[in-house]
Amino acid sequence: MVRAALMPLPQALESLLVAAESGLGVETVATLDADGRILAQDVASELHVPPQDNSAMDGYAVRCADVSQSGAVFSVTQRIAAGSSGQLVEPFTCARIFTGAPIPPGADAVVMQEDCRLVNDCEGGVQIEAVPTPGQHIRRAGEDVARGQVVLRAGQRLGPAELGLAASIGLNSLAVAKRPRVALFSTGDELVMPGTVAPQEMRPGAIYNSNRFFLAALLKRLGCIVTDFGIVPDRLDATVAALSDAARKHDLILTSGGVSVGEEDHIKPAVQSLGALDLWQIAIKPGKPFAYGQVDRTHFIGLPGNPVSSLVTFLLLVRPFLLRLQGVADVAMHSVAARADFAWPKADKRQEFLRVRRNANGGLDLFPNQSSGVLTSVVWGDGLVDNPGGQTIAAGDLVRYVGVSELLS
Repeated sequence: MVRAALMPLPQALESLLVAAESGLGVETVATLDADGRILAQDVASELHVPPQDNSAMDGYAVRCADVSQSGAVFSVTQRIAAGSSGQLVEPFTCARIFTGAPIPPGADAVVMQEDCRLVNDCEGGVQIEAVPTPGQHIRRAGEDVARGQVVLRAGQRLGPAELGLAASIGLNSLAVAKRPRVALFSTGDELVMPGTVAPQEMRPGAIYNSNRFFLAALLKRLGCIVTDFGIVPDRLDATVAALSDAARKHDLILTSGGVSVGEEDHIKPAVQSLGALDLWQIAIKPGKPFAYGQVDRTHFIGLPGNPVSSLVTFLLLVRPFLLRLQGVADVAMHSVAARADFAWPKADKRQEFLRVRRNANGGLDLFPNQSSGVLTSVVWGDGLVDNPGGQTIAAGDLVRYVGVSELLS
């Protein structure tokens, strides 16, 4: 029997992104509730920000033409606070002004109060001790945002700064992509939920279901609404029933384990009986078995069962798929060059993702056990080395480092 060629990671990712182009639709939410959501439409400003020239300092608004040298004394004819407006500044007078207050007509500079001195023998007088230049300490209308300017782009993830910017142009609601509804379940009679059986009472061959916990957390960080279907028994009828139920109200069904072709792996025939399934052998390590298909009109993705393989394939493939489903254009995994303070003398033909941690000397240390079942390697590490297939690494080599914190955001 001839084995099918392993699929390169870029090819697998491109296939998933094409499938995700259908999107999820749009909804409007309050700006206060839009943190972490994906903007669905460009946002343009209908006003200047700031709306008019205003003072960047507490001080005195003056006419530069009147202040040719330091020491000149002027009458203070008005007081302008933020939220109020001033009157014309007449020649050889000035206005007391506060940060954010609009610049009154006639004035073309602000002298900060530290460069001014009240004159005791002149009621309402102030001595200007520094010669100003036109425009000094004035924030110009529209210098932050000009009327008509697009300030936020469709496909952009909204964070605190973006929400503040939207509020600064008067928006109390935003059009965002609908949140993906994801049905999550695991397969395998060997799986046990923490809390149901004490460690000393675990039956031979049983393991706690760790995948359920990190996959649910990853999905929620990507803005998904997660329905946890728990552990599905290793029976074809149970698997078909779970898939059929999940497809009715979800955009994606995500499973871990059961995507191979063993007698106890029922995902393949169950999905095929309800829709279509492709089993991919992806040229990555950890990870390799991966499944994509549809159950009715719902996307289906099956991850490998080993925890590190499941986590890594989620970051490499499911994360960009879910982001693209929400309209994000740039879903690429970004890497930076870093020095390897370790050797990796035995290359694998697959593209490898090695668990590493930055050290105090600016290099990368390697976790000693790179097995796909060693979840402690991910907790210990802070990133992955993206190592091309067939590539060995010598200490001192520059490698491609991918920070896991970027992928978890």
